[in-house]
Amino acid sequence: GASGDVNSNVLVARSTGDAQLDKAVWQWLSWDKNQKTKEQIESLLQDGKHKELRDRLCCRLSFGTAGLRSAMGAGFCYINDLTVIQSTQGIYTYLERNFSDFKQRGFVVGYDTRGQVTSNCSSKKLAKLTAAVLLAKDVPVYFFSTYVPTPFVPYAVQQLGAVAGVMITASHNRKEDNGYKVYWENGAQITSPHDKEIIKCIEECVEPWNGSWNENLVDTSPLRQDPLKKICDCYMEDLKKICYHRELNVQTSLKFVHTSFHGVGHDYVQLAFKAFGFQPPIPVPEQKDPDPDFSTVKCPNPEEGESVLELSLRLAEKENAKVVVATDPDADRLAVAEQQENGCWKVFTGNELAALFGWWMFSRWKENCSQDADVKNVYMLATTVSSKILRAIALKEGFHFEETLPGFKWIGSRVKNLLDNGKEVLFAFEESIGFMCGTSVLDKDGVSAAVVIAEMATYLEGQNLTLAQKLIEIYEMYGYHISKTSYFLCYDPPTIKRIFERLRNFDGPQSYPKSCGIYNILHVRDVTTGYDSSQLNKKSVLPVSKSSQMITFTFQNGCVATLRTSGTEPKIKYYAEMCALPEQSDRIVLEEELQKLIEALIENFLEPDKNGLTWRSA
Repeated sequence: GASGDVNSNVLVARSTGDAQLDKAVWQWLSWDKNQKTKEQIESLLQDGKHKELRDRLCCRLSFGTAGLRSAMGAGFCYINDLTVIQSTQGIYTYLERNFSDFKQRGFVVGYDTRGQVTSNCSSKKLAKLTAAVLLAKDVPVYFFSTYVPTPFVPYAVQQLGAVAGVMITASHNRKEDNGYKVYWENGAQITSPHDKEIIKCIEECVEPWNGSWNENLVDTSPLRQDPLKKICDCYMEDLKKICYHRELNVQTSLKFVHTSFHGVGHDYVQLAFKAFGFQPPIPVPEQKDPDPDFSTVKCPNPEEGESVLELSLRLAEKENAKVVVATDPDADRLAVAEQQENGCWKVFTGNELAALFGWWMFSRWKENCSQDADVKNVYMLATTVSSKILRAIALKEGFHFEETLPGFKWIGSRVKNLLDNGKEVLFAFEESIGFMCGTSVLDKDGVSAAVVIAEMATYLEGQNLTLAQKLIEIYEMYGYHISKTSYFLCYDPPTIKRIFERLRNFDGPQSYPKSCGIYNILHVRDVTTGYDSSQLNKKSVLPVSKSSQMITFTFQNGCVATLRTSGTEPKIKYYAEMCALPEQSDRIVLEEELQKLIEALIENFLEPDKNGLTWRSA
């Protein structure tokens, strides 16, 4: 075997016995200018690890629910300098064809604080390469001089009239991952057909162009502007549109703790609280500064609940703060915990927070709207795997409620469409703690959500109520909506496919299950194939989404349950909810029924033991 620093050409001559793989290896070694990732491929080649080379080099990144997302490291299906350059070249090509004024309007680039030393890869460096590709082609680039929350990118795209924007982030994924989120001129994440077309353009220009590797262009090009101050100031000013009780905020004695989960949130949440007239929230010192290793949490996802909120809850007890707000590492999602009478902490689910936000945003609208405002012009939205609580509120209060496919990109596009048609959208959410309060940003935003929760808690304290007590009032008024969401890990795509195919051919070919254990099924909707038994023509109203698996069962007892694959991680997720009418207020009975149904769902439809699925670690 060759040792030491061998000339790459010698290595290329070493055939793997597979022409497709040889070509991919040759391309990688001739195009990649990052020493670390290049060495990763060279050493795999030297060690004869052909299967791993194939896994890394013989497939491409594709757009999931949140853009491109993968582990950092060498390979065409990983996130690294070369794949980011290729993706940006594809986007340039696509925008160049679609916008004659591309070079007047420009492009926005933002990034979070992720990084991986072993691949010499960081979000900032990937952002610089993204900017370089465009600057080298004479496109003006608005490149943030420091890390920003994800919502700042769609906000900047709209404010600056840019044609598109990219945020380099993997949000709350594990520390090994990174990603590339693309926003269109309307300020919403791209949906089909743009994503498919961009992938085609990426495949047309895989070889790096001259200038694409010049990451110093952001420091030297006159076409680069730093939008940080302007966007931050405008954002904080716009935020005040959803501040309704400044005088209470200024006076309150309530204290709040904020954790930014080792990510971007600290400075921006401080500024947002200031904009609302609050004292700054107390930061969790160990988690306030960026740390790409997320060293104090087992995973940087605030959705995991109490286990990852440990430090913030202990600090809150010490400081006598009753409410903890946690933004995920790119500050687009929000977790909330509140200390109860008995000293225990209640960590709210995304669906519970949505009930509070829905009540709040509608009651504030009602109190502040003009005499001739029409409630029929008002909308709220949620993704289809989220709680139907907003539907119940809408039915009783007279506004409109709409559902979209999972993923905030669908909400953003629909909201833009409603706004363009003169409608007023107050609130939208997805159950995985993604909230959009108001319409300054057409994406989920943890910064605005954090300060709205603080104002809500302050207002409720004046009424002698906690958030948890208000939640029960909302359920008693509009009907209990008890839901549970969890997941299994499955690293074997064929197994996942088999599980879903079995459900499509349950009692024979093309026949879905009619019951699940003792629970009878009323309707089945399969968004993957476009089938819906509840519709006269048997076609799903939501657009077909072939690239991911998703089946929803409506049971005779009023429960709705969905099984789907995650768009960003190797998970099979399940969502189940009991929706009761206001007069059925026995919460315990509803909870027991839901629990039994979920057990039946898992045992009969997912068969975790037989399929080797790993339970989410409780």
